[in-house]
Amino acid sequence: MKKMVIAHSPDADDIFMYYAIKFGWVGQNNIQFDNIALDIETLNTEALKGTYDISAISFGLYPHIRNDYALLRTAVSFGQGYGPKLIRKKETILKRRFKVALSGKYTTNALLFRIAYPDAKIVYMNFLEIEQAVLEGVVDAGVLIHESILGYDESLEVERELWDIWCELSGGDLPLPLGGMAIRRSLPITSAIMYENLLTKAVQIARDHKENLSKMLIERNLVRIDASTLEKYLELYANDESITLNETQYKAIELLFDLGYKHGFFDAKINPRDFMLPLEYTDLRYS
Repeated sequence: MKKMVIAHSPDADDIFMYYAIKFGWVGQNNIQFDNIALDIETLNTEALKGTYDISAISFGLYPHIRNDYALLRTAVSFGQGYGPKLIRKKETILKRRFKVALSGKYTTNALLFRIAYPDAKIVYMNFLEIEQAVLEGVVDAGVLIHESILGYDESLEVERELWDIWCELSGGDLPLPLGGMAIRRSLPITSAIMYENLLTKAVQIARDHKENLSKMLIERNLVRIDASTLEKYLELYANDESITLNETQYKAIELLFDLGYKHGFFDAKINPRDFMLPLEYTDLRYS
């Protein structure tokens, strides 16, 4: 039996979108699926090394790995009126060269932050450590991501929403592309398409059975948050718009890539549609 490892982050939306496979609700004959949960920047750096066949990544990373990985259309997370938050202690005034903690060089939030604050002194750390680093004065500010945006110490407040930065850069009409999935190009094309279809089905089934699946995740201590917070979080980042990319989301990703290229973070201007698997291949081959 062939073993396939899917790498994803330990945050609740990735867990939710994957576990229909883990629980056996979706599967494929002769393939044993396994998973590994790593923080998003570790996933990004491992993707640069080509470690995993299928991996969650930040959209802010993708142009760097476009020659080795195709973008998948499913298990995507966007912000719509919300997103990562730049936080600081209350009554603190940030200077031009303030010291800030970010969750990783290749994250989407880091890309937007570096465009908006080119003079800030950046420290990269695990996203779970950022709030405490701000509280202890290790840094002047930090960008919170994942579940951290829903609750943080009362001595902290938001300096700026990255959603607002995105709106200023994008014109305000598009959702904020945060994370998605990528698959290694060296896999046989028919296998890669099968994996994408299976992952899409897994996200669809997770949404169709959200109440049941959420309860199972809570009971098994597979997520770090309580039931009410999980409900809120899934509607932000693992909602019905996460099942498969729509036209507006394609435009948002393309604009993110254009911004990265314009500001010197990417070496080429690319269109995400050119880096997707050709799903029609299977039908054409066997027609």
